[in-house]
Amino acid sequence: MRRAEVFFYGLFMDEELLRAKGLKPTGVEPAAVDGFALRIGQRAALVPTAGARVHGVVMSLTLAELERLYSEPSVAAYQPQAVLAQLAGGGLIAALCYNLPQAPSPTERNPDYAAKLRAVAQKVGLPAEYVAALQ
Repeated sequence: MRRAEVFFYGLFMDEELLRAKGLKPTGVEPAAVDGFALRIGQRAALVPTAGARVHGVVMSLTLAELERLYSEPSVAAYQPQAVLAQLAGGGLIAALCYNLPQAPSPTERNPDYAAKLRAVAQKVGLPAEYVAALQ
């Protein structure tokens, strides 16, 4: 099965969550992507923003696993795009990143999702100042 590197920035950063869905991620490593800011509405999305940086996790999944994951109704609107991710261990890697075609409005909020995202971000070891800013 063909695999793809994927940059996750939302709840799918949690390797245990993906394994519970029957997926088998490999090569899990913290990473960051420049030129985007995270916006949390009902779910997380990336907004192109000069000088911004979003943190997350890069991992490898099969194309079939990605298709199955993003066929779930709650995330079916997300579309893949290519990004360059800076790995925490050093180096850049080309990765897919699933994002909403239309970002949530700046006034849209989901405190429950934001709290879950902070917990996952802390669990995977993202920078403390980044985790604290997740609202």
